[in-house]
Amino acid sequence: MTTHPRRSLGRVLEDFGPTLLDLIHGDADTAEEIGGVVIHDPHDEPHYPPHAVVLGPAVHGPAEIGRLLHTLGGHDAAALIVRGPVEPDPDVASIAARTGVALFALTRGASWAQLAAMLRTLLTEGDIGDAGTQTLGGVPSGDLFALANAVATLLDAPITIEDRRSHILAFSGRQDEADPSRVATILARRVPDAYLRILEGRGVFKELYRSREPVFIAPATLDEGETALARVAIVVRAGDEILGSIWAAVAQPLSPERTEAFREASKLVALHLLRHRAGADAEHRLRADLVTTVLEGGPGTADALARLGLVREPTVVLALGLAPAPGADHTQLTAEHQRLTAAFAIHLNAVQPRSAVALLGDIAYAVLPAPGDPTAGCERAVQIATNFLERTGDRVKALIGIGSIAHEPAALRRSRTNADRALRVLSSGQANRRVAAIADVYIDALLLEIRDLAAANGDEFAGPLARLVAYDTKHNTNLVETLRAWLDAFGDVASASASMFVHANTFRYRMRRMAEVGRIDLQDPAARFAITLQLRLMNPQSGAPTRDAPSAEPGATRSAP
Repeated sequence: MTTHPRRSLGRVLEDFGPTLLDLIHGDADTAEEIGGVVIHDPHDEPHYPPHAVVLGPAVHGPAEIGRLLHTLGGHDAAALIVRGPVEPDPDVASIAARTGVALFALTRGASWAQLAAMLRTLLTEGDIGDAGTQTLGGVPSGDLFALANAVATLLDAPITIEDRRSHILAFSGRQDEADPSRVATILARRVPDAYLRILEGRGVFKELYRSREPVFIAPATLDEGETALARVAIVVRAGDEILGSIWAAVAQPLSPERTEAFREASKLVALHLLRHRAGADAEHRLRADLVTTVLEGGPGTADALARLGLVREPTVVLALGLAPAPGADHTQLTAEHQRLTAAFAIHLNAVQPRSAVALLGDIAYAVLPAPGDPTAGCERAVQIATNFLERTGDRVKALIGIGSIAHEPAALRRSRTNADRALRVLSSGQANRRVAAIADVYIDALLLEIRDLAAANGDEFAGPLARLVAYDTKHNTNLVETLRAWLDAFGDVASASASMFVHANTFRYRMRRMAEVGRIDLQDPAARFAITLQLRLMNPQSGAPTRDAPSAEPGATRSAP
């Protein structure tokens, strides 16, 4: 059983080494609380949470490793992981000792993506709210890696806990004592297909799923001349439901005492798997509740932020929604919202592990740390959102609005409001983009809100523009379009006439007629501003104001004074 805290560096080494990780330099017991996992990018300046574990896929050689260790020391990082094999180097050892950053080597053949996923799984188990001290069988509830080590101690053999698809949920230490098939299983996080075919051909799974006793499986080799250990496996059940199985690599059949211990261990694993599954659902609901509390503001905001791990620095709210799609199937839209929210959460967890995402209604809100300069924080949020939408492609048109930087918990409600405002501008089609910060579309947001106010008051167009609209409607002319083109071209007749595909003299005639009908003095700056504002508030498709009540759909209201 583990003797290290769940989120400690020593626990990482205990669970993943030496199968995946080798400690090259430094002390794994220095960092009691790992703050997150960060992937080093030499072309970007990532945010390093305190005591971060940094993955360096592209970092090679003592000189490059030494420089990065020195940099990470200034960010209070806990460890650097590079691709092995790595030979010990006295200069690197000196830097590691001076900075306090431990250096690990990742085994050849292991996937960086799998390592990142396993580290985050280990670090985030039970990190929402107060996990308390609940245990099942003396093992922290839901901690599958600690449970795997406990069962391995009982059996004196390396074990894996697998789901029904033979994917690895957790594994114990001492995997290096097993055979090449087990090592390949750990590296890939699933049992190799060739090994599965051998087991299926022997009828192992049929026997395993029918029995409630441990099943002994003779050694199976994938390559000629390869050595292999036998396996003892037992199914994990909750009533009649099969949750998974436990596999031990052994040199000989288990003794009666260890067979009984294995049988009892399967019952304990079942409880942990049920707790793990229920905890995932409960954690999702709890996270949504915490994000809702944060976005609504009020006295509980600071506590909710603390439980999300976001209380000590500025934050910004991102709002993810779908572009309006008239006639779309509601069930399909609901599923698409959920799919995008899950993908958004995974993306943000990769680039900013301490972010929080929840789907509230039809909008997925993310609370993202934004340390440092507010302008830089906003630009980083835009870049993160843009990268996500580039990855999702154009099959579904998703849009992301970004709010203002919140320097204190009370300001998060305003950040959420501004994110909604930016998203509404994007949904209205007035901004030819898919990501926008409120600072970039502030005027467009104001215009939409003025349009809402006009609709709520039942206002109608009056004065010069009302006369031009009435004349166009009665005589089938385009004086409003002529005026719009002239204003858009800053009074340049040549440009304005070209935009309407008419001769300049024809355009001048229309301008004179427009001035007469509308009784407009275009030499008056106040008059030009008033008419420009009213034109911006008009329905751009029909060229006339609408009198519909404001719609809840962003950008749907088009009434104007």
